[in-house]
Amino acid sequence: MANAGIKDTARPVEAAAVMRLLPARPRLLALGEPAHGEEALLEVRNELFRQLVEQEGYRTIAIESDCLAGLVVDDYVTSGTGTLDEVMEHGFSHPDLGLGASAANRELVRWMRAHNDGRPASERLRFAGFDGPLEITHAASPRQPLTALHDYLSARVDTGLLPCTAETLDRLLGADDRWTEPAAMMDPARSVGQSAEAKELRTLAEDLVSLLDEHAPHLLAANSRDDWERACLYGRTATGLLSYHYWMADTSPARMNRLLGVRDRLMARNLLALAARGPALVHAQNAHLQREKSTMRMWQGPVEWWSAGALVSARLGEEYAFLATALGTIRHQGVDTPPPDTVEGLLYALPEDRCVVDASRLATALGGNRPAPRVSPWFGYASLDPAHLPAIDGVVFVKDVPDRR
Repeated sequence: MANAGIKDTARPVEAAAVMRLLPARPRLLALGEPAHGEEALLEVRNELFRQLVEQEGYRTIAIESDCLAGLVVDDYVTSGTGTLDEVMEHGFSHPDLGLGASAANRELVRWMRAHNDGRPASERLRFAGFDGPLEITHAASPRQPLTALHDYLSARVDTGLLPCTAETLDRLLGADDRWTEPAAMMDPARSVGQSAEAKELRTLAEDLVSLLDEHAPHLLAANSRDDWERACLYGRTATGLLSYHYWMADTSPARMNRLLGVRDRLMARNLLALAARGPALVHAQNAHLQREKSTMRMWQGPVEWWSAGALVSARLGEEYAFLATALGTIRHQGVDTPPPDTVEGLLYALPEDRCVVDASRLATALGGNRPAPRVSPWFGYASLDPAHLPAIDGVVFVKDVPDRR
């Protein structure tokens, strides 16, 4: 019976159980979530991260939040800069998802700061956002990362090597509200991304990043690696934002495919930079972390793109691992007991409230009787696609999300 085989694969959601699913400790362990804004899922993430820190030597957590805002959180957890209230207000993006207001996120930051207190730099935990400065309605101005990169270089290399002055950047950037125009998401004509100034900025950004790479030996020898890595982050973000704005202004049928692809490419580049620093737990929506091609239906029709997880997996191989999370019920959103002929329904029949299941053994237990995909009545919950099981290392299952009604 499939249920008996599935029961044999279920284990508690613990670091040791997760590691037994994998051939070796991955450099990036990705934990997906099928719905944003559910505290129960963030609590599972927090507990797993604590265990990975204490038992497996993980030192970094990266979440689906603005990579630049995340620097505020990292400064706080590593050195105590600012207050917890200030960090929660300014260190997280996506206010529509309530990241900064989340009690679980606040507890994560508080715990990381307490853990780091009095420890040497080599043992401190690090926090990172790995998303771009992008919201549902708009993208940020490239001013912050572009000027920060220029400031870093102008203080450390011969100014004659710089492709422009700070005044030139300021003139080309213009007013920030030109870049953050919300109407541009639906109307490409409202975007400045393909203006003459934006095109010149793309060239200058590439030249600044090239200068950063060319002078890496001097910059690393004369200054801290953290400063250099932060400058690299500014470079990735500036070029990524300018590319995103370019495609915001595009009128071809490829527009949304490219926008989603550019976003996940920036995510992937940030994750690869974190992987170079040491093992990290990554937390984001399943679709950003899966190895399969991501798809979505939008107002103009279906779109598809390669997710950050797919891009990173292609580069890291077995040093990237992906755990997809699936849910039983979210009753306050109208998601009730899953049908018994779905993956979620089969997992719901297990006695455990929370468990992790070996995806390959789950697929074997199902045999040739592939379950039907679950149809969610709420757009905010993305059910687990049974066809993706072969490309998943493990499935974390949470039976019932606490009812918030």
